[in-house]
Amino acid sequence: MCGRYASTKDPALLAAEFDAVDATGDEAPGADYNIAPTKHVMAVVERKPEDEELERSIRVMRWGLVPHWAKDLSGAAKMINARAESVLTKPAYKQSAMKRRCILPADGWYEWQPGEGRKQPYFITLGDGASLAMAGIWSVWWKDDVPTVTCAVLTTDAIGAMTEVHHRMPLLLPRDRWSAWLDPTSLDPSELLAPDPSIVDALELRPVSMAVNSVKNNNPSLMERVSLNEEEKPAPTLFELS
Repeated sequence: MCGRYASTKDPALLAAEFDAVDATGDEAPGADYNIAPTKHVMAVVERKPEDEELERSIRVMRWGLVPHWAKDLSGAAKMINARAESVLTKPAYKQSAMKRRCILPADGWYEWQPGEGRKQPYFITLGDGASLAMAGIWSVWWKDDVPTVTCAVLTTDAIGAMTEVHHRMPLLLPRDRWSAWLDPTSLDPSELLAPDPSIVDALELRPVSMAVNSVKNNNPSLMERVSLNEEEKPAPTLFELS
C-alpha cells in the first residue's frame, strides 16, 4: 500500500525530470516530507487541449480519488490507493484508469514493518536523488461549477525485498513506460499494470524514526536512516540493512 510519502522537489525540477511543463501556477505545494491522505500533491499528466498538441505538464491534485458521481468529498481518505489488479473493473476507478492516468513523483514512500509490540517505519527510495514515478489515476469532482481534481496511487503485490516489509507496494513505472502510461489516447493500460523487478531491485529500504508516525511532523529528518539496536529491531528479514 502507500499511505504516506515524500515529495520535496519544486515543480520546475520535476518538470525538467519528467520532460514536462510547469502548469502549477501559484497552487504548487511546498516540499512535503510526510504527505498524508487528502493533501495536495503534484502529478504529471498528458492532455490534448482542443486544436492544440499533446502536452505533458505538472499539475496539482488532491490525494484521495473522488469519482465524479460522488455526493461529497468525504470518501477521499479511503480511496488513496487503487489495486492494479482490479482498477479496470471497479466502477469507481475504471474510467480514470482508461482515460485519466497520471504519474505521482515521489522522493520515496513510507511503509511500516510489523514487529513485536510495534511497527518499524521504513522509507523506500532510489537513494540517488531520482524521483520514483508512482502510477496514478485522477478524476474531477464538481460542486457549484468549481472542480476538485483528485488522484489515487496504484498498488500491486509486493515483490523482491519489499515482501519483507509489506504485502503491497506502489506500482512504480520505469522511464520507458512513462509515455505509454500517460497517453490519453490509449484506453487499455493492462500491459503496464505489473511491477518492474529492476526498479524494486534498485530500491533502498531505509529504517527511519518513529517520528514519521505523526502527520504533525514534517521535516527532512523523517527520511534519514536510523540505527536499529537489538531492542528496537523487528523480526529478522531476508535482507540486511547496515
